[in-house]
Amino acid sequence: MDNTPFVPRNDLEQLLLDMLSMEVDPEDFANRILDMQVFMPIKDEKHQIAGFQLSTKADPMVLEDDEGHRAVIVFTAPERAKDFVALYPDYNGGLLTEFSWILSRMGENLSIALNPGLDEGFDFDPHMVAMMVTLLNEKAQ
Repeated sequence: MDNTPFVPRNDLEQLLLDMLSMEVDPEDFANRILDMQVFMPIKDEKHQIAGFQLSTKADPMVLEDDEGHRAVIVFTAPERAKDFVALYPDYNGGLLTEFSWILSRMGENLSIALNPGLDEGFDFDPHMVAMMVTLLNEKAQ
């Protein structure tokens, strides 16, 4: 990876830096990220018409580690994903969406990796994801 300093490009990136430097506590970070937009790499469909997604269901990047733990991959901005997704040529599509939209569609025992491959990233383990889904459901009522 390059040594270019991480300069925040949006509110989410500033919030992430504030949390990583302990200016914002993780619980406040988790609350505030719900309504923020993230970039989710999705599998590109073969033989597609440029600019059109053929299916109505996004096929997100979900990776599994050596222990069998699965994580949905998201980034704070499309530009942050370039180096990482270059390693996975099938995932050259993407979707900008609210973090809450992703949470509301998560399966059990999945984690979320925000900005994997970057120092300025954060992993939400399955327990934290479940707590955030509960928080999201409470907000909706």
